[in-house]
Amino acid sequence: MITSSELAKDVQSKNFKNFHDNEFGGMTNKEIDPLFGRNPFLLTGEEWKVKRAEITPAFTTSRMKALLPLIEDVCSRMTKYVKENGGTVQDAKELSAKFTTDVVSSCIFACDAQSFTSEKPEIREQGRKLMEQSFSSFLTIMFIMNFPTLAKLFQIGIVSKSMEKFFTDLMSEAIRHREASETNRADYLDFLMSLRNKKEISELDMAAHGVTFFLDGFETSSVALSFMLFEIANNPEVQKRLRQEFLKVTTNEGTVSYDSLFELAYLEQVVNESLRLWPPVAFISKKCTEPMELPLTDSRNVTIAKDICAIINIWSMHRDPENYDDPLTFNPDRFSPETGGTGPYREKGCFFPFGDGPRQCLGMRFARMQVNRCLYELVTYFKITVNPKTKVPLKLDPKQFLIMPLGGIWLDFESISK
Repeated sequence: MITSSELAKDVQSKNFKNFHDNEFGGMTNKEIDPLFGRNPFLLTGEEWKVKRAEITPAFTTSRMKALLPLIEDVCSRMTKYVKENGGTVQDAKELSAKFTTDVVSSCIFACDAQSFTSEKPEIREQGRKLMEQSFSSFLTIMFIMNFPTLAKLFQIGIVSKSMEKFFTDLMSEAIRHREASETNRADYLDFLMSLRNKKEISELDMAAHGVTFFLDGFETSSVALSFMLFEIANNPEVQKRLRQEFLKVTTNEGTVSYDSLFELAYLEQVVNESLRLWPPVAFISKKCTEPMELPLTDSRNVTIAKDICAIINIWSMHRDPENYDDPLTFNPDRFSPETGGTGPYREKGCFFPFGDGPRQCLGMRFARMQVNRCLYELVTYFKITVNPKTKVPLKLDPKQFLIMPLGGIWLDFESISK
């Protein structure tokens, strides 16, 4: 277990060539698990590099700008939903998941997931099942990791065949509809189709990339967003200051430009401080691929053997008083431009909510865009307060891989004039 910021930098960046695989890498393959077996997070060695290189161009600034109107459409549906349910307390995690599900479904599969309009939206339900951490799913993963040969023999994968069929059918239908309509939309579906047309990837590869985008954009973003909403609701002065910043950049059309969305200094501080206190993933685990020595102190090294895993404790480093003053207090001003923003903390190696080094989360800029736009929408249109149903201080569910609060985060939304 690594709790030293210097060692964390060594593993993720300085000595990346010795730790380039994630612990769960190689736990499945394309034959058993066509979707997860192609996920860059689970790929190892050169195969990871190839798959990452395939999708890196999907995150250019021009493509991101083209996606903002799609996110704005979802924001409008979310605002309508919250207003129509004004007398009902909202579960921040569920509200955030509805939002991110609709966003990624629109950007990847070019469809309306209907999370805000349907009683049981199918894509939302499938996304829930995909991330559901039941005892049986835990046993399946443990079996695959400990008995890979038997798992391959009995064709046991992470994703069920019914779920695999759902997402491959969804991608196939999206492709057919796009080709038939001859729509020109610079979304992720368009990007994947251009790769397919160049004969660089198959339709199954497209479905796998679609699921990768879906997971990256939906679950971790919704977890992060729910905690941001909690902190904004729990700190009225922060909320007031944020709303004032939003109103200054609101256009005559009542929205915000792409450039402004990434230039809002206080929003950036609030988002970073929430990610510090509540990183969606509490730890990351890197497998040693080549034996090496890591410096424990100036005079002492430790030998790391091949296949040993280095578990980097993001949670403890983000809350360590040696790294942050008054670490348990929500204080966005610790990341103010006057103090260098996140720069000093990144340099020290104690701030990395999206990981660090060459395997840092590729979709983090897209995640930031949808989170920023959602916060702009909700804080501009609503006064947000913590409902007494929320157990404060928050306690986390120890059974979950992503951080989840026990009992949920329940918030009240009161409409205000824009």
